[in-house]
Amino acid sequence: MSISGVHITMFAWGAAWLVGWLWRRSSRVCLAYPAPGAALVGGIVLASAYAVFSGWGVPSQRTIWMLCSVGLLRLSGRSWPWPQVWLLALGLIVAVDPWALLQAGFWLSFVAVGVLFATDSGERDAARRGIQSRTRSFFREQWVVTLALTPLSLLLFNQVSVIGLLANALAIPWVTLVLTPLCMLGVLWSPLWDAAAWAVLAMSALLQALAALPFASVTVAAVPLWAAAVGVAGGTLLAMPWPRSVRVLALPLLLPVLLWQVERPELGQLELLAADIGQGNAVLVRTAGHALVYDAGPRFSSENDAGQRVLVPLLRALGERVDTLVLSHRDTDHTGGAAAVLATQPQARLLSSLESDHPLQALRAAQRCELGQRWDWDGVVFEVLHPQAPDYEARPKSNAMSCVLRITNGVHTALLVGDIEQAQEARLLNRPEALKADLLLVPHHGSKTSSSAAFLDAVAPRFALVQAGYRNRFGHPASSVMERYRERQIQVVDSPRCGAITWESAQAQRVLCQRDLGRRYWQHRVPVERE
Repeated sequence: MSISGVHITMFAWGAAWLVGWLWRRSSRVCLAYPAPGAALVGGIVLASAYAVFSGWGVPSQRTIWMLCSVGLLRLSGRSWPWPQVWLLALGLIVAVDPWALLQAGFWLSFVAVGVLFATDSGERDAARRGIQSRTRSFFREQWVVTLALTPLSLLLFNQVSVIGLLANALAIPWVTLVLTPLCMLGVLWSPLWDAAAWAVLAMSALLQALAALPFASVTVAAVPLWAAAVGVAGGTLLAMPWPRSVRVLALPLLLPVLLWQVERPELGQLELLAADIGQGNAVLVRTAGHALVYDAGPRFSSENDAGQRVLVPLLRALGERVDTLVLSHRDTDHTGGAAAVLATQPQARLLSSLESDHPLQALRAAQRCELGQRWDWDGVVFEVLHPQAPDYEARPKSNAMSCVLRITNGVHTALLVGDIEQAQEARLLNRPEALKADLLLVPHHGSKTSSSAAFLDAVAPRFALVQAGYRNRFGHPASSVMERYRERQIQVVDSPRCGAITWESAQAQRVLCQRDLGRRYWQHRVPVERE
């Protein structure tokens, strides 16, 4: 259960009122310590216990530390301006948990609170002036937060919700006035938890209906830091209670965030990005105007896969619209993230060797990949070299059905081969002229059953990419296989050491490693094996 700051604050207020009421029942304890101070301390202590009871999540921790900082100020008798209170709470949380700076919730929470403080124009007294003023104040706050956080949401998630204001207007009162009280009172009378469950189901159904609307969200490509800073400044300026002639100046500041586009390969060129997804394959191929995803990485659990964790955010950051998803074969380290990719790319064609009763066929009917299939995107030719049509009748084991894809612009070539083994490599040798490539996705992650000497001689790549998990249980890539690559002076680049790997036909003599381009001090450096 995720407990937001407003509900912990509400619990702290209720607990403080109860402690104060009880404290005032005894004149002796009131003489020993004032009731307002006891109520404040008791409210914070009980709110902390409530946060621990709810799971002590990061948002809960952040709220408790903010309450502690504000409570300490009040107990000391000091009255600071809001910027100093805001900075004190921020500094306390960073001191307790420096890693909070890397969490999206940290920035969203503090920017939202800071903007509400900065734009307060007396509306906080609206609660004393009746339901109409309360409603107006609530919608005003939601509108201000929406304006201010839109650029930040685009920066952090490359996506912003169009229906977020409406969703919050419905969900916040429901959770605050119905769901949270039912959950709390359920501690005293458990049947109320059943009512809380029905309240959750009703809210979820409504929010899912809103999220299913075609215009529910807007996605943009990831912007550079300067554009993000300018956009956040524009959103803050737009939310300020200043004259309209001043706030309109914020609109040009938002344009870099809204209109930014990631640079694409030139016409006749291609770019290949092997994502860092652990043990599995997942490769994004981009041309001047098209995109193809070859395999979708592994599934880590029933609720967690490489599609959700890596591919969907990657495609969103690049502002990419996938034209074709190729799933080489049915193994879960190649298809695990496919459902997530298909859900966010409804226009993508599915090309695969999956059997007709595979669960993914229910999400998107797959076209069989067969020898001879060929298409041209922006001067780049894509050709399927394996399997052959009779293979679908014989139904050999899944690795043998891997779709082999050759991608070339006539000068430079990449060869993606899935998990083919030496028998399939021998069959491909019947067309040695089609195998020559600058870059090879190492067959079967470097398994002993693949990368035969004759196959490597025919392909003769400059680079060989290994997508495998660090210290994976299969022992990929096998040392004997890597020795064959070294004997042929083929440069092997693996994802455990390199992270995400990028190769461009325009600069075919090099590969780029994300861990070298964006190294972080906390990243483990995989030791280089001695030859």
